[in-house]
Amino acid sequence: MTSSRPEGVRLQKVLAQAGVASRRASEDLIAQGRVSVDGEVVRELGRRVDPDSAVIHVDGLRVIVRDDQVYLALNKPKGVHSTMSDEQGRPCVGDYVRDRRERLFHVGRLDADTEGLLLLTNDGDLAHRLMHPSYHVPKTYLAEVDGSVPRGLGKRLREGVELEDGPVRVDEFRVKDVRPGRTLVEVVLHEGRKHIVRRLLAEVGHPVRKLVRTAVGQVQLGQSKPGTLRKLTRQEVGSLYRAVGM
Repeated sequence: MTSSRPEGVRLQKVLAQAGVASRRASEDLIAQGRVSVDGEVVRELGRRVDPDSAVIHVDGLRVIVRDDQVYLALNKPKGVHSTMSDEQGRPCVGDYVRDRRERLFHVGRLDADTEGLLLLTNDGDLAHRLMHPSYHVPKTYLAEVDGSVPRGLGKRLREGVELEDGPVRVDEFRVKDVRPGRTLVEVVLHEGRKHIVRRLLAEVGHPVRKLVRTAVGQVQLGQSKPGTLRKLTRQEVGSLYRAVGM
C-alpha cells in the first residue's frame, strides 16, 4: 500500500536502504520511470511508501525492502537430511541455521544422497510458488550415470517418459563429460516429485551414481563448498520473484 502521509518513508530512502543505489541515484531511477510501486510507475520524488507492505520493482525486478526477510543458499552435503530438525539425531539442514533468530524453512527438498543447492527462507509466499510445479521454475542437476549415453536419449527425455506416478519430461538434457563406464549429464526440469531425477534416469537404463543440484531458476550453486551457507544477492532474489510472477 502506498501512502502520501508523513508517516510513510520516502521512496528514494527505501531504495537506498534496500541497497539498490544511493539516495541520489535512486532519485534518478524514479525520475527515469524505472521504479514502480504496487504495479504503478512512480516518477514523483516526494512519494512515501510503507516499507512493510509496498511491492516495489526497479527495471521490472522485485526489490526486497523488509529487513526481516531472509534468503539463503546452502550447498547441502551428502548425508544431510532436508529437514529443519531430526528426531533420530541425523544431520539435517536445520543444523546449519541453529544460530539464526529467524524461523527459516527449506524450499523443497533434496534426498539425503543428493548434494547441492537448497534455498532457505522465511518468505512463505515466495517459497510456496517456487515449489509449485505450475510456475515452471527450472531446477538444474549434474548426474553421474552408469554407462555411455545413446545419442537419442535427450530427445526421448524431452518428449517424456512414463513413470509409475505419471509421465515426466525434461526441459533440457546434455552430456557434459564421458568417462570409462560412466557419463556426466546435465538435466533441467521443473518437476518436484520425490527422487524424480534418479527415477527418470534409472527408467531409461542409466542409474545415478552421484547427483548434485546446481541451480534453481537463475540462482547458481557456483563454487561454494558443501556445507557453505550464503545470502542471496538482491539480483538473485529478484530473479526468483520474477520467475514466479511476483
